[in-house]
Amino acid sequence: MIPDFVRRRLQSSIGDKVTLHTIEYLEGNPAQGRLTPRMVGFQHEAERAFFESFCSVDGVGAKKALRAMVRPVQDIAVDIEQKDSKSLATLPGIGPATADRIVAKLSRKMSRFALIVTPDVDDAVVDRDVVKDTFEALLVLGHSETEARRLIDGALATKKRVKDVEGMLQAIYENRAEA
Repeated sequence: MIPDFVRRRLQSSIGDKVTLHTIEYLEGNPAQGRLTPRMVGFQHEAERAFFESFCSVDGVGAKKALRAMVRPVQDIAVDIEQKDSKSLATLPGIGPATADRIVAKLSRKMSRFALIVTPDVDDAVVDRDVVKDTFEALLVLGHSETEARRLIDGALATKKRVKDVEGMLQAIYENRAEA
């Protein structure tokens, strides 16, 4: 099984070799002895780690988490980090009470997932460490986390090759000046 957002991404890779990072779990009622092994796959290790964190919330099991993950991990993590229970409650199978529990348990643990570089960006264009360091630099410069993410996403969308934080900041402010 794979989450819906992974399925949509993989549709463009039909015929290509792909690697999935998997989790195996047992589903069913142990009292009746009816346990069925299930495997869930993700394209990136960070997505798998997010899924495990998401499932750690009371009332959110693997089945519910799979059904809810219709948007990219980065988007859901940003909603959790910003404590946006209303947006989380729009996910399939997640009601207002569950959304509140998710925010309460995970809001301080989402930074690394909110910084996931979007999959349509070529990893060779910008190193992930440069993205992380640029994010931290933007915070020091007085930008909010949301604004910093938006600026980084805008610069990454230009697909300019950047080697370091200075180059990334230059790309961000050039992109901002053009907008």
